[in-house]
This record gives sequence, structure tokens and C-alpha cells, in this order.
Amino acid sequence: MTASHSDSLVVLFGATAGAYGAKLGSDERELILLVWQVVDLQNKKVGTLHKSLVKADNLDLSDQCREVSGLTPEGLGKAEPLDRVLQQFSQLVSSDLKVLGRSSYTLCSDGQLLIRQVLHPETSKKNYLLSDCFYSFYDLRKEFHTCYPSSAAVKDQTIKTMAEYLGLGTDEAEEDFGVWQVKTMVAIIFSMLSEGCNHIFAEPETVKHKYETGPCSKSETVDSETVIRARGLPWQSSDQDIARFFKGLNIAKGGVALCLNSQGRRNGEALVRFVNSEQRDLALERHKHHMGSRYIEVYKATGEEFLKIAGGTSNEVAQFLSKENQVIIRMRGLPFTATQEDVLGFLGPECPVTGGKEGLLFVKYPDGRPTGDAFVLFSCEEYAQNALKKHKEILGKRYIELFRSTAAEVQQVLNRYMSTPLIPTLPTPIIPVIPPPYTIATGSVRDCVRLRGLPYTAGIDDILEFMGDATGDIKPHGVHMVLNQQGRPSGDAFIQMKSADKAFMVAQKCHKKMMKDRYVEVFQCSGEEMNFVLMGGTLNRSGLSPPPCKLPCLSPPAAYAAFQTAAVIPAEAAALYQPQALLPSTRTPQASAAAPPTVTYYPAQAAQLYMNYTAYYPSPPVSPTTVGYIAAPPGAVAAAATATHTPILPQPGALVRMQGLPYNTGMKEILSFFQGYQYAPDDYNGLIQLSDQARSVLQAPKEWVCL
Repeated sequence: MTASHSDSLVVLFGATAGAYGAKLGSDERELILLVWQVVDLQNKKVGTLHKSLVKADNLDLSDQCREVSGLTPEGLGKAEPLDRVLQQFSQLVSSDLKVLGRSSYTLCSDGQLLIRQVLHPETSKKNYLLSDCFYSFYDLRKEFHTCYPSSAAVKDQTIKTMAEYLGLGTDEAEEDFGVWQVKTMVAIIFSMLSEGCNHIFAEPETVKHKYETGPCSKSETVDSETVIRARGLPWQSSDQDIARFFKGLNIAKGGVALCLNSQGRRNGEALVRFVNSEQRDLALERHKHHMGSRYIEVYKATGEEFLKIAGGTSNEVAQFLSKENQVIIRMRGLPFTATQEDVLGFLGPECPVTGGKEGLLFVKYPDGRPTGDAFVLFSCEEYAQNALKKHKEILGKRYIELFRSTAAEVQQVLNRYMSTPLIPTLPTPIIPVIPPPYTIATGSVRDCVRLRGLPYTAGIDDILEFMGDATGDIKPHGVHMVLNQQGRPSGDAFIQMKSADKAFMVAQKCHKKMMKDRYVEVFQCSGEEMNFVLMGGTLNRSGLSPPPCKLPCLSPPAAYAAFQTAAVIPAEAAALYQPQALLPSTRTPQASAAAPPTVTYYPAQAAQLYMNYTAYYPSPPVSPTTVGYIAAPPGAVAAAATATHTPILPQPGALVRMQGLPYNTGMKEILSFFQGYQYAPDDYNGLIQLSDQARSVLQAPKEWVCL
């Protein structure tokens, strides 16, 4: 039995099969030795000294372990496993306490490492249950420094330096490894209890039994010395899984924040906030420790990064998360018409929701429309497990996905959706400082390279740094970042080089070179192949595969005419609007003669946005040298439009964007959806490119039309 003010100490010492001293536990090696002795603080008596070898699963001892401890794999092979040794520990301690006439005790170890970095992580991985005595202990180094303030700093203390400070001798040669350490620690404790010091062991170190969930406000102050970033987590890992990985260390309440990517899905990273910098430093020692079969990277992070992920301002979310120690489940794919009663009925009586309807939080857009996501609170792990068994079961006509979630994920999802604009509008047109007459490469000359597998966070600067000295061989405005249908980076990029030889050299030099912990594949290709892929086709070792949508009206023109002062639409806007909503390209007579007779849906040439309905969208080509863009004054935009006879987009609100349409939706369904809206002026017909069928429908006599 233990107590906050114990009348006895159990002096404990241990060793692993790997590192020793300040690096104990940093290499994940198993415990192989435990030595302990009971000390009666009142009568200054001691019990029997016990030494137990522990049989590890891996008996391969490090050289340092063999040298320092003198132990051998043969001797350890005859020992008991850890769970049996822990049982013997509890029985022998209880027996010694009875002999001394004492009832309570607290562990006392040389520093934090044995308890926090060895015993707790190992028993957690092996699913052993540690007794309560291992959740409270005295750090002899801290107690010694409190008793003797003029001694060395706590981090520099060792058993030997503490004994030397007191003038105590150590019999390292005559005593077994582990035995002389415990005897010396007992002698140090008796010196601290002497009349000259009268030290009182009053405030033990504590280890949290369970991670506590809770909300975090953006107004909080988070010390950057308490935050780490964990990378490489399994996507299905929860905050409890991360807390288990850091078992033995005290995580702050609500201190686990799982990071989401731009699609709202977990990206394998988490920010973890600890109660103090000492716990954070111990967490950094678990760099490349394993969670299952995956190793986890642990790095320093800042308080600002943590608040950006975990912080929130919504009162609704704060009220939802105010119920402490709840298990949070995220539901995704709910029908937009789903009600609270529907969700409660879907979950059923076997997994009751905490507080009924109050335990449900639907995620909505700013205008109140549902997103199909919801969060649910459960009071215990059993109810949460029952809910997770309903993963991909049907509600209405849709299957529902269920995942473990965290308070920080609730904040992130709500923050992301609540910040989404109701109707995205085109930003202020911008014009290039240096309007260059460049063109997209065509032909069969293999003077281009394709980069595949780029990190999604990679930018132009990262690509230029990746290419190194070859940057000088890139054509002006020859870097093309490829975006997916959502306007986000696809991991691909194309680069136009000055010659085929330069492209070949880059492909040889940079293939599978690392960029931000990922290797990038680099292939030589031609301008024709580049355009083919940008239009949605595929390029691999098997050759070219045609795009999924190869319509004549969607093919890019062979060349673009120079456009000196046209309004430029940035890539961000291009990701929001379909080609019909963009400015039609202006061509010279020569280009028009060479182009197919069908109308192409492309913006002004300076933007170089050859968008279509296929797999990829290229971003505007970027010069390897820095080319800045500035906002165009209204007069400049008007002058540009007048000079080029290019129609200007109508005012914001004249065009609307529709998301989430069923794939089989036709024009009639869309027109029916907008029934009752005011008829659009004929002037818009020149701006929005329409097929003959669509134009006949729109020009037929009616009182309403789609804008």
C-alpha cells in the first residue's frame, strides 16, 4: 500500500539490455534487472535487499550492458519474465513491511528514467498491469538537491557524485552490479535524515493513470518548451493511442492534437503538449520508438503550432467538449437530411450517447447547411467500441464511416468548415510585373522532366532547391505545378529545360533524390507528353494512355499568342471555377488558323491555364527567377479589357458554383433546381460558352433561367 506521506521507502534500481545512465530507456531495450530494499524512515531501519534478474524477449545484450553489469544471455535465460518478477516484488515488499511494522511505502529511484522511460512503456506494450505504487515515486536526485542546494544540478547528479559530495565510499568492485547502487542510495537517504538535515520526503513525483481529454481555447498561453510533434502515426490512431505511446509521461489535459490535411483527413502527425519542459525532454528521447510495427519520429514544436491545431473559439464546441473524460467518435458520410433522432436510432441502445441529443454535434457550413460530418460522445470505452462496430453500416441510402476522434480534431473540423466562404468569388485581377510572351512546349523533343511523388506541401522554392545547379537550365516560366480536381497539389510537376541533354542530366542526377523525407521520381519526357498528362492522360513505362475525357473542344491549342496586358486569373481562382466561367483566350490570326474550329475554354494566355474536366489542373507556369505579382488598379483592368476586346466577368453574384452534384445530373435537373430565378441578360451568352443544345434551352421563352 502507498500513501502521500509514507512511513517507508522502497529504494529501487534497474537496468536494461541496452543503454545505461542518462540514456536509459532511450533505445527501447527491455528490463533485465531489478534490485530493491525497504527503508523504515521512522526507525531508520532497512529490510532485506532483493535482486531479481528479468528474462527479456530479446536476450541480445549491448556491449555497454555486458561491460557494466557483467550479465550474460545464458544467465538471463534462466530468469523469470517481467510479469512474474513484478508479482514477486509486491509480495516481498509486503512481507518486509510486516517485519518492520509498517503499512505504507513509496518508491524511491535514482532519477526519473527507470519509472517513466522503462517500466511504464514496457508494461504498456506488453499489456501488463502495473500496481499503484509505480504511479508515485521520489526522485532521489531532486530530493538530494533540495536537501543540499549547493550540490550539482539535478541533471548532472549520479549515485556516485551524490555519495562523493557526502564523503561516502562505494564498493563497486566488491559488490554485484545493482547491489552497490541500492546500498549507496540507502546510505545517502540516511544522511539526509540525520539531525543536521532532517529532510522530509513530502512531495512525490506522480505518473498520470489516464490521459484526460478537454477543449483548448485560442486565448490560452502554451509554453513552446512543452510541445512536441509526433510524425509517422498510423492514420487510425487516436489520442489514447498516442497517450499510450508516451506512457509514463504526463500529458496536459487535452494535450493531444491530431493534425488533419487539406481534405480533413489525418496526415499521420500529432502535436502533444506536456505538463512541463522536463516531461517534454523525456518525450524527445522516444524519437523513433515504435507504435506497433511503425517507428514514430518525435521533434520539438511551438505553442503557436499547437494552438493553431487544437485551439477553438466556438461556444458550441466548448459546450460540447465540456463533458470531461468522454470518448469521441467521428461520423462521416451522413445524409444531409439526417436528424439527431436518425443518428441516435442508427447507434442503437447498445451504445448510448452521453446526454442523448446533447452528446451529438453536427458539423455545418456557415449558412447552416450540413456537411455530412458529426461527432458523438460516449461515456466509456465499451460504448465507443460498440459504435465502431457499425462502421460502414447503412443509414438511409448511405454507408456511414466511424472513427475515433479527439477534442483537437473537433476544433479543427469546425474551424475549417466555419471559415469556408458561402459563395467563392473571383479575387481582384492581378497583372504580372513583367508580362513575358512565353508558350507551353509542344513537339516530340524530350526537353522536359516530370517530377512525381512531391510532398503536398512542396512549393516552387522547394523544387528549385531540389534541382540544385540545374535550376539555371530551366526555361523562363518553365515550372508547372500540377493540381488535382479540387485545386490542391497532386504531387506532380513538369519542368521545361533548355535542351534535351539538360533534361536527361537532371533525370539522371535527381531521380529518387529526397525532398522533405520523401524520395521524388524524375523522368525525362517531351512537351507533347507533358501536355498529354496535363490533359488527364497517364505516362508510364507502358507508354501513353489517353485522357478520360478527350473531346475536341477540350483540347489545348497548339500555341498561345502573346498577351501583353490581359487580366490574369491566379491558380487559386482557377481551382474554384470551371472552364466556362473563365475568360476565353485571345489569339492572333495565325493561331486561329492553326487551331481547331471548335471553341476552347481557356483564359487569357498570360495565365497559361489550360483547364479541363480531367484528372489534373496545372497551375500557372512559374519562372525560376522570382517574378512578383501586384494587384492591378481598376483603371488598368478596364484598359486591358478595352485593348483586347475581352469580355469582363460580371459582378460577384452573377455566377454561382455548384458542388456535390450527382454524377448523372443533366442540364434539365440543374435548370429545375434554379426554377424561379431571374432571367440572365443576353450579354452573358458571349462569356459563358454553351453548346447549341444548351443555348436553345436558355433562349426558349421562359420567365426563369440559371445564372
